[in-house]
Order: sequence, then C-alpha cells, then structure tokens
Amino acid sequence: MTAPTPALVELAVAHGVATEYWNWQGEHVIVSSEVVSAVLAALGVDASTPEKAAEALELHRQERWRRTLPATLVMRVGWTPWFAVHLPHGSPVEVWVELEDGGQRRDIAQQDRWVEPEWVDGVQVGEATFQLPGDLPIGYHRLCARIGSSPEVSAGTLIVTPRKLEPEKLNRTWGWVLQLYSVRSRRSWGIGDLHDLSDLAAWSATDLSAGFVLVNPLHAAETSGRMEPSPYLPASRRFGNPIYLRIEDIDEYGDLAPAERDRVRALSLQTRALSEDPTALDRDTVWTAKREALQLLFGVRPSIGRIAEYGAYCDREGQGLIDFATWAAIADVHGPEWSKWPEELHDPASSTVVAFRNENPDAVEFHCWLQWQLDDQLARTQARTKAAGMSLGVVHDLAVGVHPDGADAWALQDVLASGIHVGAPPDAFNQQGQDWSQPPWRPDALAETGYAAWRDLVRAVMRHGGGLRIDHILGMFRLWWVTSPERPTEGTYVRYDHEALVGILVLEATRAGVTVIGEDLGTVEPWVRDYLTERGVLGTSVLWFERDQQGTPLAPERWRELCLATVTTHDLPPTAGYLAGDHVELRNRLGLLTRPVAEELEVDEAERDSWLNTLRERHLLSDTDGDVERIVEALHRYVAHTPAKLVGVALTDAVGERRTQNQPGTTDEYPNWRVPLSGPDGSPILIEDLPNNQRLRRLIGALNI
Repeated sequence: MTAPTPALVELAVAHGVATEYWNWQGEHVIVSSEVVSAVLAALGVDASTPEKAAEALELHRQERWRRTLPATLVMRVGWTPWFAVHLPHGSPVEVWVELEDGGQRRDIAQQDRWVEPEWVDGVQVGEATFQLPGDLPIGYHRLCARIGSSPEVSAGTLIVTPRKLEPEKLNRTWGWVLQLYSVRSRRSWGIGDLHDLSDLAAWSATDLSAGFVLVNPLHAAETSGRMEPSPYLPASRRFGNPIYLRIEDIDEYGDLAPAERDRVRALSLQTRALSEDPTALDRDTVWTAKREALQLLFGVRPSIGRIAEYGAYCDREGQGLIDFATWAAIADVHGPEWSKWPEELHDPASSTVVAFRNENPDAVEFHCWLQWQLDDQLARTQARTKAAGMSLGVVHDLAVGVHPDGADAWALQDVLASGIHVGAPPDAFNQQGQDWSQPPWRPDALAETGYAAWRDLVRAVMRHGGGLRIDHILGMFRLWWVTSPERPTEGTYVRYDHEALVGILVLEATRAGVTVIGEDLGTVEPWVRDYLTERGVLGTSVLWFERDQQGTPLAPERWRELCLATVTTHDLPPTAGYLAGDHVELRNRLGLLTRPVAEELEVDEAERDSWLNTLRERHLLSDTDGDVERIVEALHRYVAHTPAKLVGVALTDAVGERRTQNQPGTTDEYPNWRVPLSGPDGSPILIEDLPNNQRLRRLIGALNI
C-alpha cells in the first residue's frame, strides 16, 4: 500500500474521492493510492499510471469548457445563483427557463463579468455569466440556451427546491417501530401483511392514541428462487414486495370461480399454520403459495373501473414499471441474478430484451399487475390509518441501496457504479467494517441525467405514507466505497451533491405532505446534522448512543427536539436482550469482535450501568428495582421526557422479545430478518393478542404522551 501522489490527490479531489479521513477512534488515515485508483476507475476515470492520471486531470479541467450549459443546476426558492454558459468566444447567446408546467418562459439576464477565454480542441471558448431570478417556482424546469442564430438549443435541468420542510409544526406523538413481516395475525399467510398493518394501526390509534407506525422497507425482493430476507438489500427500491399483499383483499377475489376459490382457501390454510410457528420465518414457502393464488386472481377479468385504474397506474409509472416487470419476467426463466443471464439480456434496451418482452406479454404484465395491487393496498392502508386518527399514519423506510443483481441494478446501470460496493468503515459496534454489497450511485451520472432516477424513487416511496425514514441519510453527503469485499476496511469516502439529493427529497416531501426522518447515526460530520435541520429533516436519536462529550448519558432536556427518539434500533437486540448483553455474546460467537470478549463485556456493562444510574438519579427507577420489565419502562419514560417530536417504541420491547432482528456483518450465520414477533418465553405473539397484553399496556402508559 502506497500513499497517493500529489497529482493523484488533486484528481481524486476533483471527483469527490477522499484521500484521507478521520476514523471512529479519532485517528488520521491516509487512503492508499491503490484504493483511490480503484474508486476512480469505478467512476470511469483511469488513474492507473501517473501519465494516465495527468491526462484524466486535464480532461476534467477542460470538460466544463466543452459544455454549453451545466447538466443540472439546483437552487432553493429565493436564491439568485450565477452560472456559466460556454460558447465560441465573442458569440451572442440567448438563455431562458421553460417552467415545469410548460405554460411560461422566463428569460435570464446576463451579468457584466469578464472571464478569460480558453483554447479547447483548437477553438477559443468564452464564458458568459448569467443569474437566475429568485422568484422561480419549485419544480423541475428546463434551462435552455441558443448561440447566435443557430436553430439548435442546448438544454439542462434546473431544479428549484423549497427552503425547508416545517417539522416544527408537527404535533408531538408516539408510534410503533416494527418489522412488518414479523407481525402476524391468525389471518396472515405466515407473514405479516398490509391488512395486518392496517389492523394494528387502527387499533393503536383508537385505543392507544398512537400517531404513526414506522415499518421496515417494503421494497421489492426476488420473486423467483430464494427470496432475499433483508428488506435493506432489495431488488428494487422504487417498487414493492408482493409478499405483503393480503390475498383476500384483492377486489377480484370475489369473482374467482368456485374451484379456484377453493384452491386459494386451501393455500391460505396451509400457510396460516405458519403464523403459529415460533421458528424462523419461511418467506419462500409463503411466497410460493401466494404466487399461485395471485396467478389465479390475475386470470380474473376486472371491472371496467378497475381496468381504467390499472391503465392509469401503468401510464404514471411508465418505462420504469416496464423495465422492472421485464426483469422479473426474465428472472422467472433465467433466475434472479441478472449477471448470470445470457450476455444479450444484460442490457435492458437490447433487441433481445425487447424481443423477450414482446414474446412474453402475459408474464411481463403479471408483474405490472402485482405492483398495481400493491399500490392499491398501500393506499388503502394509509387511508385507514388516517381515518383512525393517526396524525402521520404509515412511515415508510427507504433502504440505502439495492441488491447488485436486482432489478434496479439491471435497469439503472447508467447511474450506478459497477465493480464496487457500498459499505461502512469500522466503528464502535462493527469494528471490522461492513460491506453491504450494494452498487453506489455515480454522482456524475446522476447530475448528467437530471437526477431522474432519484426523483422517481423518492416520489414512489412517499406516495402512500405520512412519513419517510431515510436509512443512512449520511449517504446523501458521502458514502464509503469498498474496493475489496473481503476487507471492508479497504475503501474510502466519495462525496455527493447533498444540495441536489436533499433538495429533491425536500421538494418531493413538500408536494406529498410527508415528514422526513434521517437516520443520522454513526460517524457524522458535525455540519451534516446542522444542514439537515436547516432543511427541515428530522434526525434520529437512539438512547444507547446519546452521550455528552464526557461519555455521560445525555440529559433528556438536552436531546434534540426535531428528531425521532427511540430506546433501541433494529441493528441491536430488543431492550431486554441488550440489558442482558446478548449483542456482545452474539458477536463473539460469530467472530465479529476485534478485542477480547471479556473486555467487550466490561465496557458494555459499564455503559449499561451508567444508564441505570442515570435512571435512578432521575427517580425513574428505584435503587432496588432490577426487574427487566421495569427497567425497559423506565428507559422509555426517559425518552418520553425528551423534547423529541416523535417517540418511537419498538413493538418487540412492548411484548418482551429478546432476539435481535439483524446482526450486521452476517448473512446466514444468524437468521437475520427472519425472527417472528414473540414474547419473553419465545412463544409467538399475534396481532389478536396485543389488546390484552398487559406488558404492552404498561409500557405505553409509562410514556404519558
């Protein structure tokens, strides 16, 4: 490993690639030239030799002079930014904005500013400066330029975003935080579904005055072969997982022929028995049964109104839906890993893919139809939560990335980096670093395409909810790119245009009327939280991590107001398990610790004792009370004493579950994302059991919100 040369550093900085950083222990790290070159290669920049690096740097410097307009400009309402227009030196130019609604053109004034021309490709290129007006409406506009009398018009994307969301106007409330697949009922087909979510939300709002339910990402997974259990490694983030459909709620269910209805009932009886099973969830068995039932329902001709609604949905989703459904249909034939398909199917726009789609219209339409059914049930779910009195209703969760062999990775190859993964550097909880296996956005490609893929994604996940949690929102500022899957420590940060990514998020949330929560845990640059607050994005505060600079538990009155506050998170055991040190024992058993287990247990016990002492000092727990249930209640009461706008309660904590849902750094070594909701004795707890669960009622009563 060698340190990067000054020329390589300059090239890396020009492309937003970090050549140094501070790690979680406060140590200064110099990134090796090998890692820097590998990351640049994933960005399409050849820095394999000093000569290649010098050529790439000069090419980058000249690139802006070759472009008439920037590919994308992002501004906030009220801003009046300057921007450059490049043209043959001495030529006149006309610049204007075509507004999103197509009804108005705004001419842009040139500024009296001299910039020395440059010789580029044998032509002297000048730079004219223009200033955008501050009264442009929010939206996605077209920035246009015409040089001289040329009939050709150069164009770029102009995105005008709101200054901020207004979380200050939120009424303080509490809500459940849960993994939907694990929350089952006696009518579930072995896995929690959208009807279960509606029932839970309606009861919680009416009986417990809950204001929201935060669910795991409901993103699409594979629909052929083994279904990926992690909701944070989806095939697509824009589309959903039909395993969450309640079969009996599909309108066409009532029109099934008697024999077909009998078959669906038989399938439901087989899978409902799984809801009583305390062992790991079996997604594959559930999906096999549901898919057969859905195929039968797909064959039922819907009413003319439903046909019209389906057509409107397909028109709205456009080519993105077609590409997703095509991937799913091909996966049914060749398996879900598109990198193992025949070479001619690797390009979504290839003639072979088009031919497949034309030759298999029913197979493609089936997957379009599934997404429409999901869209319909998601809309009904949110409507029911609001009708029950929830202020926010469903809060959806957006994963940080996608499966490298999934639908999005196939359809969005032009804006995703290949041959490299997203992950996380070592931190206190994951001391060996993490490789999430996901391909990262290419920041340059996003800008070139006007952030179209990001816009479509954000709009889709906000459509049927009152809130959106962004997993690892720090990824909108910088992401850890891993160059060696075997060694997640071998990587570096790549910068993103956060003004664009967060701005679009705020724009879409404003239009959808959605509250945005950023999961801003981990290694956070201090200014990032300030920026998110400035834009009206709520933060995330987890009790175990809230400490002052001396390491003392942070007093509740010093917590942030604009945040979602919880005791725990899905990457830790439920609180009962955390209090017992289960997370240390589990990581030790799986070989994930970098220091002796005795030392880890000692540190963990000291941290837990500091919280117990704080609870006693605050008179939230008596000196003699060591009962786990009382401690869990006291910890939640502590969180309720903070000014946080939103207080989240893990449903697992309310029922006394101990098992963690996910152990970072593992796949099948632990049954991640497959743990059904259970009580302290390990027996399954179903939704019908919750109203009479006194442990749950005592915990919610302790909140006093």
